[in-house]
Amino acid sequence: MPVQLSLPLYHQLSQPEVIEYLSSDGSGGLSAEEVARRYEKYGPNELRFKPGKPAWLRFLGQFHQPLLYILLLAGTIKAFLGSWTNASVIWGVTLINAIIGYVQEAKAEGAIASLAKAVTTEATVLREGQTLRIPSRDLVPGDIVLLASGDKVPADLRLLKVRNLQVDESALTGESLPGSKAIEPLPGDTPLVERTNMAYAGSFVTFGQGKGIVVSTANATEVGQISQSMESRVSLSTPLTRKFAQFSRTLLYAILTLATLTFAIGLGRGKSWIDMFEAAVALAVSAIPEGLPAVVTITLAIGVNRMARRHAIIRKLPAVEALGSATVICSDKTGTLTENQMTVQSIYTEGQYYAVSGGGYSPKGEISLITDGNPGSPFADELPPVLGDCLVAGLLCNDSGLKQTGEDWSVVGDPTEGALIAAAAKAGLSQLGLLSLTPRLDAIPFESEYQYMATLHDGIPRLIYVKGSVESLMRRCSQMIDRYGQMTALNAQQIEQAVETMAEQGLRVLAFAKKAAATHQHSIDHEDIETGLVFLGLQGMIDPPRPEAIAAVHACQSAGIRVKMITGDHLVTARAIAERMGIKTAAQVLAFEGKELAQMDNHQLARAVVDGSVFARVAPTQKLQLVEVLQSQGEIVAMTGDGVNDAPALKQADIGIAMGKGGTEVARESADMLLTDDNFASIKAAVEEGRTVYQNLRKAISFLLPVNGGESMTILISTLLARDLPILSLQVLWLNMINSVTMTVPLAFEAKSPSIMQSPPRNPNEPLITKKLLRRILAVSLFNWILIFGMFEWAKSTTGDIAVARTMAIQSLVAARVIYLLSISQLGMSLVNYLRRQSTSITNAPILILGIVAAVALQILFSQWGVMNSLFATATLTGHQWLICLLPMPLMVFWAIFANVIDPPHCHGK
Repeated sequence: MPVQLSLPLYHQLSQPEVIEYLSSDGSGGLSAEEVARRYEKYGPNELRFKPGKPAWLRFLGQFHQPLLYILLLAGTIKAFLGSWTNASVIWGVTLINAIIGYVQEAKAEGAIASLAKAVTTEATVLREGQTLRIPSRDLVPGDIVLLASGDKVPADLRLLKVRNLQVDESALTGESLPGSKAIEPLPGDTPLVERTNMAYAGSFVTFGQGKGIVVSTANATEVGQISQSMESRVSLSTPLTRKFAQFSRTLLYAILTLATLTFAIGLGRGKSWIDMFEAAVALAVSAIPEGLPAVVTITLAIGVNRMARRHAIIRKLPAVEALGSATVICSDKTGTLTENQMTVQSIYTEGQYYAVSGGGYSPKGEISLITDGNPGSPFADELPPVLGDCLVAGLLCNDSGLKQTGEDWSVVGDPTEGALIAAAAKAGLSQLGLLSLTPRLDAIPFESEYQYMATLHDGIPRLIYVKGSVESLMRRCSQMIDRYGQMTALNAQQIEQAVETMAEQGLRVLAFAKKAAATHQHSIDHEDIETGLVFLGLQGMIDPPRPEAIAAVHACQSAGIRVKMITGDHLVTARAIAERMGIKTAAQVLAFEGKELAQMDNHQLARAVVDGSVFARVAPTQKLQLVEVLQSQGEIVAMTGDGVNDAPALKQADIGIAMGKGGTEVARESADMLLTDDNFASIKAAVEEGRTVYQNLRKAISFLLPVNGGESMTILISTLLARDLPILSLQVLWLNMINSVTMTVPLAFEAKSPSIMQSPPRNPNEPLITKKLLRRILAVSLFNWILIFGMFEWAKSTTGDIAVARTMAIQSLVAARVIYLLSISQLGMSLVNYLRRQSTSITNAPILILGIVAAVALQILFSQWGVMNSLFATATLTGHQWLICLLPMPLMVFWAIFANVIDPPHCHGK
C-alpha cells in the first residue's frame, strides 16, 4: 500500500530546510533511480478511494426495511402452505418497492472521481538537470516543478522561486482574487488562505512564473484530504426519510403485536391455525401502507420535474422535501451570492467621489458625480480631466483584456485589471484606441516587493502611468490635481480618509498616478518612479452581489429561513456584501473570522454559529464544522457553494446546492441540487416547490392511511368476534397498491397553495404524523371500518354469498374514497367555493379526474371480469348491487367535512 510523508508545516520551513527534509536538489531535481524508488513508496499522484457498493448489493439493500420483512415472511409461509398465488402477489409487492428504491438511488456518487479529475494534468519538472513534461500522476515528493501562466498546479508545492506569480485558489479557499505568491517562511499558525509561499493542487496560475518543490501528492494534498473527509462522511438522511424510518419502526411493532394477538385469540376460540394465519397475514398486509413508497417516489419525481423547469436540477429525490423544510441556508459568497466578477463601483479624484453603475466585465454602465450622498446625472460627453486621467491610467497600465462571447463578457488575465478596463469602457474609452495613440514603450511588471506596476507610453509628452497599493504610491507622490485642473500639494490626510471610506464599503482600493518622462526615454526602471509622481485618484472595486440574489435572500427570510454567509474571503468584504444583501441577525451583521472560531470551545462555537450571519476567512474543514454544529442544534441546513473547498460541507448538509454553470465538477457531484442558471434566486423557487411537495405528500398520507386503518380494524374486530373476514389479504393488496396508487398519484400534481411561502419552516422535530393528522386518520379509519364491516355483514345476510359480500364491501369503500379524495384536493375545495358562489371558476385538474376515472374502471374489472374473480376471490355484481355500493358517498361528504374541521388539508407545517 503506498504511503505518504508525515506532514510538517512546510510553509514554516525555509527553502534549504524543505529541500533538505525532502532530500532533493533545488537546482537539478531528483535522479531517475530516486524517482522510481519514491514512486514505489508513495504511489501515483492521483486520488485513491474505496470502490462503491456493487449494483447487486445496493439492490439487496432495498429489502432491508422492517415492513418488508413482514411481507417477505408472510409470502414465504404462504408458499410453504401451497398458496402460490398469494405468495406471488405478496412477493411482487416487495419486489416493486425494492425496484423503486433502487432506481431512486441508482445514480452513484461521483464526487471522489471528480476530485481525481480536478488534479489530473501535466507538469513541467526538473530531473537530473533536464526540463521534462510529464503526467502529473508521475510526480513524487521532492520533485522540482516549474510553473507558468495558465498551468494547473499538479501537487502541493512549497515555492522556491517566484516572478510576479499569481495563483487562483478560489475553488479551494473561497478567495475572490488570485493571490500573489512569495517565498519567505511564514508562522506555523498561518491560515491556508494566507500561505503565500505554497501552491496547492488543483489551483491555477493566472500570471507570472514560479518554481516549487513537491511536498504532498495524491491523498496527502489539501484536495486529497477533502476527498478523504468526503469519503468518510456518511450521507445524512433527509427529514422525510428519518420520519418514515421512525414511522416504520413504530408501525412494525404495532403490526407484530396485533397480528400475534389475532392469531392467539383465534386459536383460543378453537379456530384452525391455517385460518388464523390467514387472518394474521391479512391484518399485517392491511396495516402496511404498501402503496406509500411508490406514491412518495412519484410525488418527489413530479417535484423534481417542476424544479427543473425553474432552473433547479435535483440529483437525489428526497432532497426535494428536505429543501422545502430548510430552516437555514449557508451560502458561499464568491460566485454564489456575488457575480464572481470584479467591478469598479467607486472612484475618488480631486476631492470628489464618483459612482460607477453596471456589473461584471460588461462595458454597459455609467459614471456620475455623487452629491449629498446620491449619484447625480451621468456624464453625457466630456469627463472631468482628472477623472479621465484616472481611468486612462487604469486602462493603459494594464496587461489584461476583455472578451465578449454572445452577451457575456469575460476577462483574459487578471480580474482586477479586467474591472479597470470595464470602468474605462463605461466612460467611452477604448483600450485598443488609446494604445494606438499612445503605444506602450516599456513596463515594470507588478512585484509583491514593490506593490505597483508602471508603463511608459509614447506621446507628447511621454508619460509614465503607475497603479498599485495606496501605501506604495503615496510615498512616491508629491503633488495632486484639484477639481479645477490645477497642480497642488498632495493632501495625504484627505486621501487616507477616502481610502477608509471605500474600505468600509468592502471595496478593494487601488491608487493611480502619472509622471512626465523624458522626450526620448525608451525604458523605465524603479528609480524613474521613486519620486515625483502626480496622484490621480483611487478606484474601489468589489465582487458585487447579484441583484436577483438580494431579492431571493429577502424572500427566504420572509419565509422564515435564515441565510448565513460562509466564505474564505476577507471579513470586511464579507460584511459589506452581507449588509448590501440584508443578511443579518436581528438588526446587525454579526461576523466572525475563522481564527476566532478556532479558539472557541464547543459552547462558544455553538452560540456563535447560531447568532452569527457572516463567517469569513473560513477553512474548508470549518465550513463542514459549521454545518455540523447547525445540524446538532436541530436545524435543517441547505448549503450552497461552487468550489472544491465547499464539497465536504455540500455533502454533509441536509441538502447541498451547487452552481451548475460556474461551479466545479467536484461541487456539482457532491451536491443534491444544481442551479442551472447559477442564480441564488432559483433557490427561492426550489423552496416553494419543496414545500408544495411536502404539502402534497401530507395529503397522500391522509388519504392512504385511513384505508389501512379501516382494513386493520375490520380484520381485528372480525377475529375478536369470531366472524368471517370481510376482506382477504390479496384483496387488501389490491386496495393498498392498485386502487390507492391510482387515486393518490394525482394529488402529486396539485398546484402550490397561494400562501405556501408565508408560513415559517416546519419544526424539524415535528413527527410525520402530527396529532391533528392522526385525529383525521382515526376519524376516517373509523368511517371506513363501519362501512366495510357493515356492508359485508348486510350483504352476506341478504345474499348468502360471502364473495359477493366482500366485493360489495370493497366497492362501497372505493366509492366513499372518491368523495374523500375530492375533499382534500384543490378541485374539491374549488367546487365547494363555486357552489357557494365564493368563486367564479373551478380549478382545472384533468389529472385528478383521470385518476378517478381510471380507479373506477379498474374497480369495474375487479368485480366484473372473470379472471379477476378467480385471482382475487371476488364476484360479479348486479346493477342493483352497484347502486347500493354508491349509497355511502353522500355519508362520506358529511364525514369529510368533519375530518377537515379536525385537520384542514391545505395548511403548511401546522
